[in-house]
Amino acid sequence: MKMSDYRTEEDTLGPVQIPADALWGAQTERSRNNFPTGAKMPLEIIKALLQIKKAAAIANKKEEAIDSAKADLIVEAIDRLLALSDDELRKDFPLVIYQTGSGTQTNMNVNEVVAHMAQKINMDIEILPNDDVNHGQSSNDIFPTAMNITAAVAVVKLEKAVQHLIDNLDEKQKQYWDVVKIGRTHLQDATPLTFGQEISGWKSALEHDLKYLQDLNPTLSELAMGGTAVGTGLNAAPHFSAIIAKEMSDVYGFEFTADSNKFYGLAHHSGLNVVHGAIKTLASDLMKIANDVRFLGSGPRAGYGELTLPANEPGSSIMPGKVNPTQAESITMAAVRVMANDVAVDLAASQGNFEMNVYKPVLISSFLESAELLTGTIYGFADRMIAGMKVNSKRMEELVNNSLMTVTALSPHIGYHDSAKIAQQAEKEGTTLKEAALKSGKLTEEEFDQWVVPIEMTNYKK
Repeated sequence: MKMSDYRTEEDTLGPVQIPADALWGAQTERSRNNFPTGAKMPLEIIKALLQIKKAAAIANKKEEAIDSAKADLIVEAIDRLLALSDDELRKDFPLVIYQTGSGTQTNMNVNEVVAHMAQKINMDIEILPNDDVNHGQSSNDIFPTAMNITAAVAVVKLEKAVQHLIDNLDEKQKQYWDVVKIGRTHLQDATPLTFGQEISGWKSALEHDLKYLQDLNPTLSELAMGGTAVGTGLNAAPHFSAIIAKEMSDVYGFEFTADSNKFYGLAHHSGLNVVHGAIKTLASDLMKIANDVRFLGSGPRAGYGELTLPANEPGSSIMPGKVNPTQAESITMAAVRVMANDVAVDLAASQGNFEMNVYKPVLISSFLESAELLTGTIYGFADRMIAGMKVNSKRMEELVNNSLMTVTALSPHIGYHDSAKIAQQAEKEGTTLKEAALKSGKLTEEEFDQWVVPIEMTNYKK
């Protein structure tokens, strides 16, 4: 590139060559070169930082901490940036997750871009990245504030996805409430239940998970804003943080508060850690449910074959006509990633020194990835698998009739010991349970038919 393709700016370390058309400045350019590895900082964080800085300009204007003309110009510049598409916005926010552990370079990236955008709007009013855009702020309080805001919003989206899956399962539960199937424990035959009852267990697990998220999400409402460098609030106006919390509540529709311990807010991320723990719990339950569905649908002729799963795409490049449970595979892979992310969140939350945690970018990127992955795969699993899932009632009936564990219904009448001998004899000789029972002489055919009624063994109620 020619020299004319660059401009020169200076920071406290000296001059820096920057691409001529870039809205960022010297500190962003240094970070871009010093930390080139890894995924980009999530745009959700960038947008949250922009919203916070807009609120900060409004707060500084109300508190007469900066000139009103400067505050208005900062607000206008941020509004223009927020109006951009994600692709357009990304061009000027090139920094990666694996940078300084406080997120300082991303904070400065935002400060510099807002300042340059302001100068494009009005060259007559000087807007400085540190003195004006960052007025009353520190990376140490604004970045964790953005972390909590983006996490809270992501969890609300996840909650809606979970509810959507619950609603789908509820429909199937009602549809198949009285369809009897064989139960299984320890991967072995057990007594019968209805498929609707089995689904009700899946649904209840998700209802519990949803409640955990709803109960825990409010812990993310505490904002570190106003703590500035170490939690003391040095250089922030008296009502600065309260105004920002109110503005953020209005923008995101979530009740945020600045009435919090700032030393905790900078140095600890317990809220993010505990909420991600609930997301991991959800992932565990989703893996169990998805595995149950795909195993019950295994076959179609050499597996359980109790369910017919929707065919969404060809399943093999070599085996014609093969269909695979891909939505189950997608959501279980997402669950694995969430479990791995929980380790990252847990370790990151435990780190840092004295007044500040310095693993903030990797912590929030892991959290947001988990929420986004589960949100998307839950919708896919609900709409492309559960909604189209059908019962193979003939196969279910066949397995119930061939099962030996319906012998449990005989136990109250002839005793556990004799019932066990009947089941063992049927298995040994390859006969049906009824044949073995009648051969034992312990009961009549009429008694067997009266006592061994699979639907009654389920405690089924309409």
